[in-house]
Amino acid sequence: MKQPRRSTGRTALPYLLLLPALAVELLIHLVPMVTGIVMSFKQLTQFYIRDWSTAPWSGLANYRMAVDFHAPVGQALLNSFWVTCTFTLLSVGLSWLIGTTAAIMTQDTFRGRGLLRAAFLLPYALPVFAAVITWSFMFQRDTGLVNHVLHDQLHLVKDKPFWLIGDNSFWALLTVSVWKSWPFAFLTLTAGLQNIPRELYEAAAIDGAGIRQQIRRITLPSLRPVNQVLLLVLFLWTFNDFNTPFVLFGKAAPKAADLISIHIYQSSFVTWNFGAGSAMSVLLLLFLLLVTSVYLFATTRRRGADD
Repeated sequence: MKQPRRSTGRTALPYLLLLPALAVELLIHLVPMVTGIVMSFKQLTQFYIRDWSTAPWSGLANYRMAVDFHAPVGQALLNSFWVTCTFTLLSVGLSWLIGTTAAIMTQDTFRGRGLLRAAFLLPYALPVFAAVITWSFMFQRDTGLVNHVLHDQLHLVKDKPFWLIGDNSFWALLTVSVWKSWPFAFLTLTAGLQNIPRELYEAAAIDGAGIRQQIRRITLPSLRPVNQVLLLVLFLWTFNDFNTPFVLFGKAAPKAADLISIHIYQSSFVTWNFGAGSAMSVLLLLFLLLVTSVYLFATTRRRGADD
């Protein structure tokens, strides 16, 4: 009679150990998420900020205003969405490309490899705010290092461009994002390369395969499971990135670099329309859930077909 009690206790022990983590997850993520969804159905402005529960119920009015692409609010949100999509595709693509190249180049043993790998990881190890603030000083028009090199030393531009306003702000934001993200891709892919047997490369070299053929036929197919997770994580991080544009441009980002995260912040805390900002946040959440579900379904189906 005592043996079933022991097995039951052992079965319940993992769940008991998970309870503190589940409680913290509930407080940190789920409760604010549910609160934000409720706020999106209210006409919550600065007049009800002391007690947001007393704000009048507006139903789907905030959502209709956000998706009305013929009105100024909807047009601005749509423009921010396309800017974010373009920025995310370029940032993720360049981060993956640079990270893959660096991981493959440092795969073989050579003198100073450990020091070089540590140097590659410095952008990932630095605090985000300190790094982005440094970049903001570097992008200053008259005293920044970027214009000093491009204009004063290399003479690649006739006039010193503005990097933090106008159309160039997009490229400045993209530069900082890639500089900040590619070390994570490098670290992940370096770990993935350790699982590829060296015998495969030796056999391919004996058969006459060159470096390009080895990368195409061995390295990239072997890294496919790692890349599936890496690209999804980079996409979610980049699409939701708020710290980089906020520190680089402040509360009002230029139109060319108006990412949807900073746009929602402006709609909520600058115009004091928290209901509309919450509705935009919910729409963003639904979009990311849809993209993630489609991506996971496609990759899982492809993996099953390969198996």
